[in-house]
Amino acid sequence: MKETVLITGASSGIGKEFAEIFASKHYRVILAARSEEKLRVIAKHLKQQYQTEAVVIAVDLAQSQGPRQLYDAIKGKSIDIDVLINNAGIGSYGFLHEQNVQSELDMIQLNVHALSHLMMLFLPDMVKRNSGRILNLGSTTSFYPCPLSANYSASKAFVLHLTEAAANELKGTGVSVTALCPGATGTEFFRNANMDKQKVSKTDALMDAKKVAQIGFQALMKQKPFVVPGFQNWLLAQAPRFFPRHFVARITRSVLEQKL
Repeated sequence: MKETVLITGASSGIGKEFAEIFASKHYRVILAARSEEKLRVIAKHLKQQYQTEAVVIAVDLAQSQGPRQLYDAIKGKSIDIDVLINNAGIGSYGFLHEQNVQSELDMIQLNVHALSHLMMLFLPDMVKRNSGRILNLGSTTSFYPCPLSANYSASKAFVLHLTEAAANELKGTGVSVTALCPGATGTEFFRNANMDKQKVSKTDALMDAKKVAQIGFQALMKQKPFVVPGFQNWLLAQAPRFFPRHFVARITRSVLEQKL
């Protein structure tokens, strides 16, 4: 029987690249995001290019009921999920005390609550079948505080800690959990987070989203607890091991403050 992958945030960026990879491996692909129109375009392409089944589910995971709606929709189709790619997420930029409170809470709902909620919904089914894989999208900011993106970096620290803890709990169950922790990547992230005027959004160090997804896929298949794509990003993630955390926070802030 063909295996099935569920990809959240599948309408663009790394999520879209994951859809391409799994479709090329002949998985049945379930695409979840807010924009049904974008998802249908991607689904049509995957069907034509790879002759694989692509299912579209429009859902807003920034709403508290979103994860349950997605789970129920899949259960309603009598589909078992073999792989969950928890890719949906957004960022923000600016001083915490100047942020729009509701926008920040929506980000935390999406980056933290929805990701954890989906894990808790799908994990029991996977453990019961003694088979399953989950990939959670973290960030290099999972490893250090990031002034001017305080809630975002905190949400990604949650993702990494949750993933590593769950990976340990699941040993011997046939289920694995992996955190993909990329650095700056060529996606719509910076524009959506109002960071497109910052130097970091235009740097030559931006990794290609396709390459990031490929590295994540390989780590997922090897059941690694986490992976940081790119040597420079790996070095960046090690910074708190060698420098005081307040120094790392100061350097991170100086990088984000640089404008074009």
